[in-house]
Amino acid sequence: MNKHYSPESLDALAGGDDEFKAVVAQTFLEEIPTDLRALEEAIAVNNKELAYQFAHKMKPNLEMFGIEVVDDIRAIEAWTKASQPVSAVEDILDKVSGILNTVFDELKADFNI
Repeated sequence: MNKHYSPESLDALAGGDDEFKAVVAQTFLEEIPTDLRALEEAIAVNNKELAYQFAHKMKPNLEMFGIEVVDDIRAIEAWTKASQPVSAVEDILDKVSGILNTVFDELKADFNI
């Protein structure tokens, strides 16, 4: 079964150290769900400055885990600098949220968290 994150990227980061991988996964699960909720809330109230901050903050972690939503996060960042309504970014946010929630479940299962 294909994962929505890259176990290979995580393994390369951890140098094959399973304990370190578990710590990195745990840290990801402690930070990113909270950041995602904050991003969703910021977009819902059209707070583009706050939305940019959370999207930008999440991006390195998403890249580190090889999660294929980085382009979508960049699109959200671009939206924050544009004169577009919230509706212009809702589908992108739904995609990001769906994939990340799946990743959260996968990491919990893979690392018994």
